[in-house]
Amino acid sequence: MSFQFTIIVPVYNEEDNLERVEKELLAYSKIATKNTCILFVNDGSKDNSQAIIEAISQRHDNFNYISFEANKGLSAAIKAGFDYTNTELVGYIDSDLQTNPEDFNLLLEHINAYDLVTGVRANRKDSFVKNMSSTIANGIRRAFTHDGMDDTGCPLKVIKTDYAKRIPMFKGLHRFLPAMILLQEGKIIQIPVRHYPRIAGQAKFGLWNRLLGPLSDCFAYLWMKRKYINYKVAKHDL
Repeated sequence: MSFQFTIIVPVYNEEDNLERVEKELLAYSKIATKNTCILFVNDGSKDNSQAIIEAISQRHDNFNYISFEANKGLSAAIKAGFDYTNTELVGYIDSDLQTNPEDFNLLLEHINAYDLVTGVRANRKDSFVKNMSSTIANGIRRAFTHDGMDDTGCPLKVIKTDYAKRIPMFKGLHRFLPAMILLQEGKIIQIPVRHYPRIAGQAKFGLWNRLLGPLSDCFAYLWMKRKYINYKVAKHDL
């Protein structure tokens, strides 16, 4: 089968969630509006995640994986996923499944007209502290980037792969994906998606790295924006 859409699943110590991830993504692949494959990126997990991922990939032709030697963080996992994707479209979802894979179809409805379509979590099922810290962090980021996005932390996105591969990722830049598409003169849109409580495993981000991380990353983004190289080839004979 020729695939059109790759879903990246970053994984760090999610052994209790992975069988549910397998079930939900397998079910989605049967109703997806694009022929879909799944790419696990094991970000140096210290639990049994890698063994489970390998077993899942052996069971299904449309599941594959890459595994880091050591933990490098979410931005690195997403960047590796972009690097190893060879379909025309790429997206990602967190392995905690607080968003629903079926909602990828909502995003895919708009991808022909846009270069990035991101979810915005409606009726978030997180704690007050987590919701408030995310609201503050998004406000800080929006003030720096003017990207118009309300929820860049939403782990449900679809991007045209040629745009994704041109993003110069650094640690923390997963929060700035829409802004980085705008730097490429791409078009972005946000679409409401469903949100659920975490059932198993532990959140990987706390209060301080939700607030201090985005603030420091904003200055890195501003530096990159001033230095960013963007070009379009008019003609070639390669």
